[in-house]
Amino acid sequence: MASEFLQNVPLPTLDRPFGVHLWPIFDKTYELVMGYPASQFEFVGGVTPLSTFKETATLLVAYYTIVFGGREVMKNFPALKLNTLFMIHNFLLTVFSGILLALFVEQLLPTLWRHGVFYSICDHRGGWTQPLIVLYYLNYVNKYIEFLDTVFLFLKKKPLTFLHTYHHGATALLCYTQLIGLTAVSWVPITINLLVHVVMYWYYFQSARGIRIWWKKYITMLQIVQFVIDLGFIYFASYTYFSSVYFPWAPNMGKCAGEEFAALAGIGIITSYLLLFISFYIATYKKTAKVGRPRRNTGKDSLIDMKNYEVPSVAGAQTPGGAKASNGNAASTGRSNGPVTRSRKA
Repeated sequence: MASEFLQNVPLPTLDRPFGVHLWPIFDKTYELVMGYPASQFEFVGGVTPLSTFKETATLLVAYYTIVFGGREVMKNFPALKLNTLFMIHNFLLTVFSGILLALFVEQLLPTLWRHGVFYSICDHRGGWTQPLIVLYYLNYVNKYIEFLDTVFLFLKKKPLTFLHTYHHGATALLCYTQLIGLTAVSWVPITINLLVHVVMYWYYFQSARGIRIWWKKYITMLQIVQFVIDLGFIYFASYTYFSSVYFPWAPNMGKCAGEEFAALAGIGIITSYLLLFISFYIATYKKTAKVGRPRRNTGKDSLIDMKNYEVPSVAGAQTPGGAKASNGNAASTGRSNGPVTRSRKA
């Protein structure tokens, strides 16, 4: 029976890296939801929902208004638990990110193998096919759904860091600029980001369940690596484009598909991510290593201080904070007025 079952299992191939052909399944599922198959989707600026700068800007203004306004309102109310909703939110984002990533791999692997990296990132026939445009758009729409991350934070009265709020808004804007800028290199940062999100949202899901995860700092490290790889591709694609157009005497590999404003937006936003995440890592984990470790013979008070240390939350690398001291003086004295608790929510 086992041998017969294995014989019926489709084996992975270059065109079907997961054994089964995912796109037809996705195509039919998309049709059930939207009323037409994904293979008929067209991104048309000014026609497709969320395809204008006005719509994008409106949603970004609404996001920051709700977030910072909500934080002020919540000062007058106790923190909400919302643990079940938080678990559902993170589990669904884990699954959605995984599905998108698998669909991207199925589309890109044959192109990369048969035509190479340059063709895949600099030619519209390689990195701007109709199936990829569908996936780019769904990833873009998902960035607005991820705004709920911040809503959970202020409803639970968690700290709203600059990195968290900036990252969410800037990522939605980044995806918009790349869509209307027709950048074939878009799949590089998107696929790596989806991989990070599978890990990150799974971590949040498990944390909300009360499971202690030891590798939370490696999520931030993974994101830093992500931005380094992203910028390597983006800097290369931008360099060869601008060199071929404005400095043809400079060594280059020719024009790379995409609009100039999209290239500049990608360079600016992702470079800022890299700098901010490195700064966050140093401030959080290097500080923990220096001040969070008790010195020899410091006794019980130092151990309490370690338990009360709280790590700030950020958008791409939110980390569940530890418990705060019971009163305003506890952090400085190393003593609390009640039992020490630890939050497991991001």
